[in-house]
Amino acid sequence: MDYTITELAQLAGVSARTLRYYDQIGLLRPVARTGGSYRLYGPAEVDRLQQILFYKARGLELDTIARLLDDPDFDGLAAMQEHLTALQQRQERLAGLIRTVQDTIHAMKGEREMSDAEKFLAFKQGLVTANEAEYGAEARQNYGDAAVDAANARLLGMSREQYEAFQALGEEILARLEAAVTAGLDPAEEEGQTVAALHRRWLGFTWDRYTPAAHRGLVQMYRMDERFTAYYDRRTAGCTEFLCRAVEHWVK
Repeated sequence: MDYTITELAQLAGVSARTLRYYDQIGLLRPVARTGGSYRLYGPAEVDRLQQILFYKARGLELDTIARLLDDPDFDGLAAMQEHLTALQQRQERLAGLIRTVQDTIHAMKGEREMSDAEKFLAFKQGLVTANEAEYGAEARQNYGDAAVDAANARLLGMSREQYEAFQALGEEILARLEAAVTAGLDPAEEEGQTVAALHRRWLGFTWDRYTPAAHRGLVQMYRMDERFTAYYDRRTAGCTEFLCRAVEHWVK
């Protein structure tokens, strides 16, 4: 069945303006136009729009979505299975957060005791679950089950202060990357050295054993994997490449 732009917008719950923009940037082009130049969308376009909306719901930028969908090796079924896993993991994280809120309410009412560790366990468990869903297979293949399990255990075993420092350091790295890229700095300059050192310190929160070779190998994976690029470039394009080049230059 073919749809006009208005019909497809109503079907998908998006605006016609959004569909026109997707057409303009080449993300979702109509299959044909009527004699009156009305856009028409067929089954393939409907399926592509569904994929676009799933990827958007997972936080990917439109240019990243376009690269994924236009890849000659793109597999629609595999993508759906990936969406399902990611959404199930998100559901588990939300369920954990809900339980923590409920437990905290009971504790504030004096109905139960709650340790400081319990207050932050859901946040750490959610991070472990999300990382396993997104990167677990590659990490286990590259570094082995023992290393990944140890990293997860270190994260779950962090104190409140350690976890807050871990999160704050991650945000500082992102902010420095964005500022450096915006300013047009060279990763081989002083700020690149600072970012590489901060990234090494950030890895130290979860890595049992650090080596420069492993660090350089990790950023190579960042460069090759669209998911890492989507994370580091989510606000400013070029942050992933700056980080990779900084580590490659300064970490010996």
